[in-house]
Amino acid sequence: MTSIPMQLTTLELSCCLDIRSRYQHNPLLLPLPPQGSLRKLANTSTNFRGLFSQEFPHTNFEELVAGSRPSAAVVVVVVVVVVVVVVVGSSYARKATNQIKSKSRQSEQQVRKNIMKNRDKLKTRSRKYVRGKLLSKDLNVKDKRVLHNIKRTKKQGNRAALAAAKAEILLTETPGYLEAEGVERTFNFSQHSIAKAVDEASSKKIFTLKLEQFGPYTTRYTANGRHLVLGGRKGHVAAFDWQTGHLSFEINVGETVRDVQWLHNGSMLAVAQRRHVYLYNNQGTEINFLEKHIDPLKLDFLRYHFLLVSIGNAGFLKYHDVSVGKLVADLPTRLGSCNVMRQNPFNAVMHLGHKNGTVTLWSPTVREPLVKQLCHHSPIEALAVNTTGNVMATAGTDGVLKLHSYFTPTVANYLDFSQRDCLAVAHGPHVQIWQTPHRVHQKSPYLCHLVPSSPIKDCHFCPFEDVLALGHHNGIDSILVPGSGEPNFDAYEANPYETKKQRREHEVKQLLDKIPYDLIQLNPRSILQPAAPKLEKGGDSTPAKEKEDEDDTIFTNIHKSRRAKKNQRRFLSKHKNIRDERREKLLAQIKANKARKEAAKRTYPIGSVSNQMEENTNRSALDRFIKV
Repeated sequence: MTSIPMQLTTLELSCCLDIRSRYQHNPLLLPLPPQGSLRKLANTSTNFRGLFSQEFPHTNFEELVAGSRPSAAVVVVVVVVVVVVVVVGSSYARKATNQIKSKSRQSEQQVRKNIMKNRDKLKTRSRKYVRGKLLSKDLNVKDKRVLHNIKRTKKQGNRAALAAAKAEILLTETPGYLEAEGVERTFNFSQHSIAKAVDEASSKKIFTLKLEQFGPYTTRYTANGRHLVLGGRKGHVAAFDWQTGHLSFEINVGETVRDVQWLHNGSMLAVAQRRHVYLYNNQGTEINFLEKHIDPLKLDFLRYHFLLVSIGNAGFLKYHDVSVGKLVADLPTRLGSCNVMRQNPFNAVMHLGHKNGTVTLWSPTVREPLVKQLCHHSPIEALAVNTTGNVMATAGTDGVLKLHSYFTPTVANYLDFSQRDCLAVAHGPHVQIWQTPHRVHQKSPYLCHLVPSSPIKDCHFCPFEDVLALGHHNGIDSILVPGSGEPNFDAYEANPYETKKQRREHEVKQLLDKIPYDLIQLNPRSILQPAAPKLEKGGDSTPAKEKEDEDDTIFTNIHKSRRAKKNQRRFLSKHKNIRDERREKLLAQIKANKARKEAAKRTYPIGSVSNQMEENTNRSALDRFIKV
């Protein structure tokens, strides 16, 4: 073979090398490069023809190019194979697409079912956040604007409830609880064993303050659960941050202290002393005294209304607005001395327990009790209302706890509900904690605690903590009650970690959002309902529809007559110079009315009874100014 000339192009050179290599391996066959490239070279290049003739002198290049075309049979076979492949592939592709579509439909249906389930769950969870449920659907409101406002308010309330239910996913904390194993019972667990099982930060919440000199003590927590105030019977008052142990102040007022109560935050507190109620700041400085609160026994504070409430030996329930320094109500109970008082957190109604076994409910705008209920046949010693305001527990000197008829071994001294409906019952030196006793009748208490040889005076749960403070004769005790406190808090409502700046801003917002005391009533949602029909003057409960109809007809007749007279005057003024039939009739009617009035005056002299009766029936309100 001759050498390949260097004047060939790259494509020609590659084809030549390919042909030579294939020919060397199999001299009997002449494999060729691809048909397209061979034809292209045959049509465009003369160098490749010469090279091919030199390499293969016995082969005709033109015949080889023409013979490289496929035959008809080969073309048919290839077409059939391609058609079969396309048909089979399309069937498989159709099946695959159908399977994918069915799976996608099933997945979409499953997604829709999950969405519907989640919506139903969300609706059930949002029911507890709905406000204004007492608005009936079929309100008989004719004013379109009022009806539109009512519907818009409902939509906004439902939207807010759904948003609150969706935000529950952000509540990462869960309440704790005690769980016994085998034959163990939770009421046998002591505080020492609980302190060993919990972490170090929680175990520090169990402490005892021995104050044997000035007892017995009463305790109160602030609304955010950060500060604790102590009031000893013999004049000792102290306030401190119980979590850090920082003492705010400690004083001795020099007279009997019967009760203590924080005001709107931890900067002010009220002390019920022997003669009056005194106000102190968080440094222990006396800033005011309320002279009209005489001989007080119990104190409470309505934080949304800024009302300090007291009850004393005289049996007068007094409401004092601390934001303006004004006594807004002084209500006589007429049931003697009272030392049992608690507020309903739902409607701000005060519950009083009396010596005759009755419980009365009071509002500052009503002189008589809203409700008067006989709960015991003996004097009431303790009373408590849960956070929802729907459950009230009472205890009397007969040893009965009126809540599924529980019995205490001795007379209960104090009752208190936690944020998660745990009820603390203090009797003698013992305290029992019952877990949700109003929902299910419990056979045994959840926890028990004993303060040796020291009767317990009161007990209070700490907000947002599983802590119960006990005030007794020898000081105070702080114990752990797992599952009693709300684990998640609203920082806009009560923030246990608020700074000084946040406390000031929150105080301003509280004053701006202050609720008037006039709105305190048994059902606070009744202001959302339309006004009730008017009642008769006699006090009958049936509405005076006939009287209203008569008043309406008289009112409409007066307006019709006035409108008619106005139209007559307008017509006569416009048609002064026109003499027609209507004008003549109107003038004749006016003359007849004047003649009738003059005849009545001549018939009945001025000052007679009949004249006065006629004048009273036909005269207007301004006729009394007319000189006769």
